[in-house]
Amino acid sequence: MTTTTAQPETDARSATEPRFTILVDGLCHLCSKEAAMMRRMDKGKGNLGIVDIAEPGFDPSDYGRTMDDLMGEIHGVTEDGRLITGVEVFRRAYDAVGWGWLLNWTRLPVLRQLADLGYRFFAWLRLRLPRMKSGPSCSNGRCKLPRASASA
Repeated sequence: MTTTTAQPETDARSATEPRFTILVDGLCHLCSKEAAMMRRMDKGKGNLGIVDIAEPGFDPSDYGRTMDDLMGEIHGVTEDGRLITGVEVFRRAYDAVGWGWLLNWTRLPVLRQLADLGYRFFAWLRLRLPRMKSGPSCSNGRCKLPRASASA
């Protein structure tokens, strides 16, 4: 997991800000289904923010990253503005909606390593499977393979 501090341009945090925000690829069929499910799990409490990185107006530089970075693996933003990646994003997102117990097994030493490895494989695979993409055929270039992974 990589942790850095990156806040979008709206630096001021208020009581209405979510406890945790995930950055999802809305053109990824599975990713958008997971985001919709988590939105329902939040039950309108506003504990989880969801930002679609495939939206035309989205600017990855607001988070100190490139689109390739964000497409390479899931990212999340903590309440204090730290940017995190990988399975830790799911742990925190599920914690925010009150379902953290569901991923507690991924905190155990050996299982944590397996979950991290499994997620890295999924992140690599998701852009290579045609059924994973939904919506327009990625004509906007937002759902392309990250450059570093595309040559592998």
